[in-house]
Amino acid sequence: MKFKEHIFHENFKLNNHSFSNVDELLAFTIGFSDEIHQFLKEWFSEEDFVIVNTSGSTGIPKPIQLNKELMKNSAIATGKFFNLKENTTALLCLPIQYIAGKMMLIRALTLGWHLDIIESNSEPLKDTEKEYDFSAMVPLQLENSLNKIHQIKKLIVGGGVVSNQLQEKLQVISSEVFATYGMTETITHVAVKRLNNVKIQPNYYQTLPNVTIYKDKRNCLVIDAEKVSEKIIFTNDVVDLISDTKFQWLGRFDNVINSGGIKLHPEKIEEKLSKIIENRFFVAGIPDEKLGEKLILIIEGKEQKISFEDANLSKYETPKQIYFIDKFVETETKKIQRTKTLDFINL
Repeated sequence: MKFKEHIFHENFKLNNHSFSNVDELLAFTIGFSDEIHQFLKEWFSEEDFVIVNTSGSTGIPKPIQLNKELMKNSAIATGKFFNLKENTTALLCLPIQYIAGKMMLIRALTLGWHLDIIESNSEPLKDTEKEYDFSAMVPLQLENSLNKIHQIKKLIVGGGVVSNQLQEKLQVISSEVFATYGMTETITHVAVKRLNNVKIQPNYYQTLPNVTIYKDKRNCLVIDAEKVSEKIIFTNDVVDLISDTKFQWLGRFDNVINSGGIKLHPEKIEEKLSKIIENRFFVAGIPDEKLGEKLILIIEGKEQKISFEDANLSKYETPKQIYFIDKFVETETKKIQRTKTLDFINL
């Protein structure tokens, strides 16, 4: 295979190894990880794009083409926003087959980071005492790493909603923790929200440089970010625009439940319920003769008594029925597959 004269940053290191050329790097990754080796071969090839699979959390997973130059632009934007310069120490603990894992590697190659790659599991810091400037995790990994998360100075969290309970636990942690907003089509995040240790807790996302946002007729977010996407992206995310660079996320348009003519956003109800439920859970709407859709609550784990008194729910937001299931159906990146999980419940 022919490779472009693609010069990665001279300061780039992978698991404490430096490389003078592409061939050295590829040779190192042969015995290190087949998936990383194959991705790097694709990255350094003469093609102008790479093939990336979407996560499948909001639909069927599908392969899409991402332009390599736009991926590098995304890496540069992240570096500028978080002030992560060359020689930044970073930890990759996400699966390399999805965009979040791939972009950690591209950031390191482009910006000259010292990247350590470890096996992707639910307790990524369990066997390391090393400190890092930057990393990315999903909420489950963060939850299981709270006692060691101080080893990472700046952490971005994506792939799921950070619950109120987890966010409260973050307030006593010295690390800077940010929730991210983005998708495969925007080459990971185009906006971030600080989750801890700020005087006034912002409930909004701040866009990265060169990102323009507005709303469509459905009140859904529209993203114009020419540095990372060749086309304008019309999302299904209902938002409140605070300014031309800030927005509050309300929920998914395609998740809206119409119960007796009242439109309910599951994500906002779940935010309130997270104050009283420790297990993983979600709410959904199921067909109902009188209401059109009936709001129900699905909880992972053994059956327990739930009282809604302290959740500050309106009468419309209060679930009409509760179901318990041993284990939620998940994507490979540990996102809950709501529709498939509902299929396992005897409604």
